[in-house]
Amino acid sequence: MNNLCADISYRSLNKHGEQLCGDMVQLVKDNDDTILVLADGLGSGVKANILSTLTSKIISTMIANKMSVEDCVSTIVSTLPVCKVRQVAYSTFTIVQIENNNFAHIFQYDNPKVILLRNGKNFDYPTKTHIISDKKVLESKIKLECNDLFITMSDGAVYAGVGQLLNYGWQRENIVEFLEGHYNEKMSAQSACSLLLDECNALYEDMPGDDTTIAAIKIRERLAVNLMFGPPRNPNDVNKMQAMFFAKQGKHIVCGGTTSNLTAQYLGKDLITSIDYLDSEIPPTAKIEGVDLVTEGVLTINRVMEYAKDYLGENKFNNEWRNKEDGASQIARILFDEATNINFYVGRAVNPAHQNPDLPIRFNIKMQLIEELSQALDKMGKVVNMSYF
Repeated sequence: MNNLCADISYRSLNKHGEQLCGDMVQLVKDNDDTILVLADGLGSGVKANILSTLTSKIISTMIANKMSVEDCVSTIVSTLPVCKVRQVAYSTFTIVQIENNNFAHIFQYDNPKVILLRNGKNFDYPTKTHIISDKKVLESKIKLECNDLFITMSDGAVYAGVGQLLNYGWQRENIVEFLEGHYNEKMSAQSACSLLLDECNALYEDMPGDDTTIAAIKIRERLAVNLMFGPPRNPNDVNKMQAMFFAKQGKHIVCGGTTSNLTAQYLGKDLITSIDYLDSEIPPTAKIEGVDLVTEGVLTINRVMEYAKDYLGENKFNNEWRNKEDGASQIARILFDEATNINFYVGRAVNPAHQNPDLPIRFNIKMQLIEELSQALDKMGKVVNMSYF
């Protein structure tokens, strides 16, 4: 057992004019083992979507049932039909198996070769070639290091710009050069994924000529973040809640005016407030010695929730929360980019200010808000624990 974990993100572009993507990504998680399968169906639209879904589902289901990756590859490659016209398989695939956060075991069949950035530079990892049912499968086993960044992709990435901005498409070496030029150590899997896919879309001039999928895996150290939101229902539980909150290692975020005052009293420190609004809709942050971030409660968490939903969807607010310094943006960066394990300490006390019938209903239901946020973080791959007081 080490202190490393796999941060994973993937996004797709549909071929212009198609409602369904012909690529499919499946994830299988079992404790510290993670398996990512990226399949690319022949052609585009409904047919390709069905082929890639079947391929990725079959592989991931076999792996989930404890079959070896070697057996899965042998089975799927042996059973994949070949198009009589194009003489290519009906679906290609890439499998990346993260084993106990120690090794990456990679199998590649006719997809662009996985890119590995180590210390921000392309790492030329070894591969072995297997011939299975007359099909060439590449296998690699790599000892992981902290900050290793794996990029898997469908061939839509290397075809980006063909006949438009580039003569021969965006070749793998060009993608490597682009990633090296934009790399920084704090780059998350989601950042790398969005960066590369947005560039592909730009090369396609917003009209992708092929389904394009990017999946990124960042190997990083675990970081726990503890967030306290609201005072306990029973005032006698204040010290218990505070003690449990500060007993946990990692970063500490306190949300809410009453909660901040109680925290300052518990620590015996001053609560230093501000009147500087960095966002007209988000109250200013404050400071307490011994706390990493102090913010207002419901308005701030509601904005974080909006960012979380967007993060999992269109990701159009990405530049907003990454570059602003209001409380919601700071929380978003910490939870989305930095945290691997998140511990929520949620007080059930009712704040009379939130019972105003003129306020939107989401402000009246604090518990629902925090539950939705925890679910969104879980979908991001975070380990979330909830404690209520």
